[in-house]
Amino acid sequence: MKFLSLFVFACGILAAQTGPPTPSLPDLPDATVIAVFDDGVQLTMADFRNLYAVLPATNQQSMLRDRKGFLEQYAFLRKLAQMAEADKLDQTSPNKEALAYNRLAMLGQMKLSAENMKIVVSEDDVKKFYEANKGQYEQVKVKAIYIAFTKALASSQQSNGKQLLTQEEARAKAQKLLAEARGGADFAKLARENSDDAASREKGGDFATLHRSDTIPDPIKAAVFSLKQGEVTEPIEQPNGFYLLRAEEVGTRALVEVHGDIYTALQQEYARKWMQSTHDSLKVQFPSAEFLSGEKAPGTGK
Repeated sequence: MKFLSLFVFACGILAAQTGPPTPSLPDLPDATVIAVFDDGVQLTMADFRNLYAVLPATNQQSMLRDRKGFLEQYAFLRKLAQMAEADKLDQTSPNKEALAYNRLAMLGQMKLSAENMKIVVSEDDVKKFYEANKGQYEQVKVKAIYIAFTKALASSQQSNGKQLLTQEEARAKAQKLLAEARGGADFAKLARENSDDAASREKGGDFATLHRSDTIPDPIKAAVFSLKQGEVTEPIEQPNGFYLLRAEEVGTRALVEVHGDIYTALQQEYARKWMQSTHDSLKVQFPSAEFLSGEKAPGTGK
């Protein structure tokens, strides 16, 4: 069983371990020899650092917690690989095709990473994008009144002992409160006296500052971002209640708040354009229509 666990670790599929905090990399000179294998090959601290850099995070933690164990497992993998080469397993199908394909995939990923490292997004690019897309960064600070309802046949009680309304009763109450709010009533007072959302009710309806990029239901997003300051939405139905939302402040997020998001978005867009350009430059011929269609060639019987 110990042998099997070592092999699983070496294959890079060992599950995440729990335990004490992961130690840091040993502070040793690069030239320090940390292992000598049975074929005389030496592994240096520089080699260890390079291995550490390419391994998944889980394996990085494991190799630092048990350095001796990791080096023994690495030696075991080396031995298996040498035995496979001696048996010419790398020269027989499907092994050679698997190696060739994995090499292609790794080289392709290396090129993508190298191109991404070259991408430079200037401050001017960020500012231009921000100015051209300010609508994406609108924000609205809202107060809310939430009127809960139940679709059950029999009425039930809320945790505060109040009777839950039916859907139509809740709709009627929301419409009544909307008329009062639009008629000049104090929205904060209405929220404290009527809202079923305890957290915002205690704060006079203070709910949240919503951004266009937030993951919120589309009906709420559409209603809120059509408001002018001081306006109140129509009742917005959600699965278990109706919302009335009042725009307290309508504005735009400052560039400094969204700078990182814009920088990343532009990086990704530049990378996408490079990938598309590279793909469009491909010139591939497909002489077999039968291969692409999956249909048998006429008269071949195959």
